[in-house]
This record gives sequence, structure tokens and C-alpha cells, in this order.
Amino acid sequence: MNLFYCCLRSALPSTWKSASWLMKLMIPITLAVTLLQHFGILQWIAAYLNPVFTYFGLPGSSAVIFISGAAAGTYAGIAAMMTIHLTLRQATILGIMIALCHALPMECAVNRKTGSSFWKMAVIRITMAFVCAFVLNLLLPEMLENYMYLGAPKDSTFGDVLVNWTVSQTKMTITVFLIIYALMVVQRLIEALHWLEPLSRVLAPLMRVFGLPRQVSYMWLVGNVLGISYGSAVMLELQERGMINKEDANAVNYHLIMNHSLLEDTIVFAATGISALWIVGTRVFFAMLLVWGKKLVSRCAYDVKSVGVQRL
Repeated sequence: MNLFYCCLRSALPSTWKSASWLMKLMIPITLAVTLLQHFGILQWIAAYLNPVFTYFGLPGSSAVIFISGAAAGTYAGIAAMMTIHLTLRQATILGIMIALCHALPMECAVNRKTGSSFWKMAVIRITMAFVCAFVLNLLLPEMLENYMYLGAPKDSTFGDVLVNWTVSQTKMTITVFLIIYALMVVQRLIEALHWLEPLSRVLAPLMRVFGLPRQVSYMWLVGNVLGISYGSAVMLELQERGMINKEDANAVNYHLIMNHSLLEDTIVFAATGISALWIVGTRVFFAMLLVWGKKLVSRCAYDVKSVGVQRL
């Protein structure tokens, strides 16, 4: 009991610090996206991208959906998907694109905080989303069933938009704090009970398959269950305490940008009719492809550099 109480108390300062920097990122970004959506600027931008989506088996209006998901997050993308008529095949392609490439401004800023390049993470995710869509358009069978359609939402006044945003941000702030606090308490309990090493050993074979160092297994688990934002809060905490270096954090970021929040995202998409098998299988495959591809490129670059040095 004393151990649990000590963990509860010691987790509070770190939770406040992590939640504070997360909210400094999330609040301005969500407000900006909300205003862009309300004033029609996102739709204006999407008009220039419409022709691109026809090459991936999607209607041109998918540009608005993709931009909404990439800018604001999975839920914004799903909400937008339900406002246009889609077949289940089109919804599957578009849903996986959003799963790979959502909430870019916020999540890439979080990646930068943990040692990865903001722009590199953004470019990789956008590129992989379109590569994935191209591949799926070739592989997916015909699915002529209609995707869930709820019709276009009614127009809201500017005041309504601000009120709804304020309420949602208050709920989000409380949720973020509680989730991070729970994670920090669990992390301290695991450390106090000396479970971190056994946990790493259990997941080590899986980390090797993914091309990741074994010591990132705990961050990988948190990131896959709860997402980049919450996983990075734990990662920052471990970095500051010297339990993981920036090189390892960068390595796991390459996996997590393709395959994070797997539990929540899969449940949400599956609830709307999209196959969980396609969501999970595609994300895991592309995460492995990205990490092993990066290792191969790094290895080739090292070999070329070594040959050049030898010739000199």
C-alpha cells in the first residue's frame, strides 16, 4: 500500500510537466483547424488536391476527408467520411490512409520533442499514406456495400463553434491529464517491482522482428495501445532519467508513426464497418517496411562511406 501511495505521489510532478507541454501543442492546433474548417479554408485547399485522389480508387471529394483527418485527427476524418457517399472499398482505402496519416501537426511536433525531425516525419507519413492507397487499390476485392452515411452536418454559427471547441478542449485536457497520470503511476510501479526488465525480455523477440532495439519495448507497448502523444510523454520521462537515448527514441518513432494507437483506432474504424484485419495488417506491414527500409538505407550509406574512406 505504501508503495502504491509513493508511486501516486511521485507521478504528479512529471504528469503536470508532460500534460502541460502536450496541451501547449494540442490547444492552438485544434483551434486553428476548427477555424479553418468553419471558414471553409480547408475545403478551398482540398479543391486543388481533388484530381490526385481519383488515381487511388477514390472520389475527388476524398481530398476534404484526408485533409480533415491529417490536420485534426482520426475522429475528424471519420466524421468527414460519413458526410459523403462511399462504398466500403473506398472507405477502407481512405480509412487506412487516415490511420497512417492523422493529426500531423500535433503528432509530428510531439515526435520532434522526442528527437525526430518534424518535417521528415510529416513527409514520410504523407508519402506512405499514398503508397498504401495505391497498393490497396490494386489488392482490395470489390466491396460494393455502402459505407455508413449520416449526411452533411448542419452549419453552425461562429459562436457555436467556439463554445463546442471550448467544451471539447476542457474534456480533452482532463482526459489527457488522467491518462498520462495513470501511465506514470504504472511506469513507477513497474520499475519499483522490477518488472521492466522481464517485460522487455518478453517483448524482445517481437522488437527484433520489427527491427527495433529491445529497450524500447515499453514505449512501443504504450504507443501502440494509447498513441504517439501519450507514448511520447512516457518516452520523454525515460529520456530525462537516462533510461533511453535519443537514438533509440528516434528508432521507435519510425515504427509508431505508422502503427500507433492501434487498439483505439482499430475499434473506432471497425465500429463503422471497416475490416479490423485490413487496418491492423496494413499498419503493421508498413511499419515494418519503413523501419527495415531505413536500416537498409543507413547500412548502404555506411558501406559507401567506408569504401570512400578506404580509397582515400
